Amino acid sequence: MDERVWSDELLQFFKALADANRLKIVGLLARQPLSVEQMAEMLGLASSTVSHHLTKLAEAGLVSARAEGYYSIYRLEIQVLEGMARRLLSQESLPAAASDVDTEAYDRKVLKNYMLPDGSFKQLPSQVKKMEVVLRYMVREFEPGVRYTEKQVNEILGRFNEDTARIRRALVDGGYMQRQGGGGEYWRVEE
Repeated sequence: MDERVWSDELLQFFKALADANRLKIVGLLARQPLSVEQMAEMLGLASSTVSHHLTKLAEAGLVSARAEGYYSIYRLEIQVLEGMARRLLSQESLPAAASDVDTEAYDRKVLKNYMLPDGSFKQLPSQVKKMEVVLRYMVREFEPGVRYTEKQVNEILGRFNEDTARIRRALVDGGYMQRQGGGGEYWRVEE
């Protein structure tokens, strides 16, 4: 590769990472793909600011987006990052860049918007990302390693919402719980 081209790419790479918030975004995306809305809440920034930072990172080839419903879900292009910074950064250390970020902020916001004071849900979210937050919250009621009958599962889930069949299906389909064929025993999937 021409040294000038390499130098320009390297300069663009370091410029893209020369901002504390962009480093935090890289740290967050190293953990999992996220939407602008999720990152904005976690970082305490406006969505437009996060979008601006994502544009800079995308120009350097470090992030890409895919459409998912109403959202664009961003992911870290780790191959590009490793190729440009093999000796400077490692995939294991990147999440530390977001160590002071409140990664639970989005979940708390979603729960606050859907949960009633008694701990039940006024309705279940229709958006997948928000429903995942609710499912992660509900699955905490099940002890790891314990097998539950469908009746026991319904009793636990009924405290949250009357549509226990939908929630059970979503917990299984989402990989939060497993079940023995035909609606037998249910158990929480180990994280």
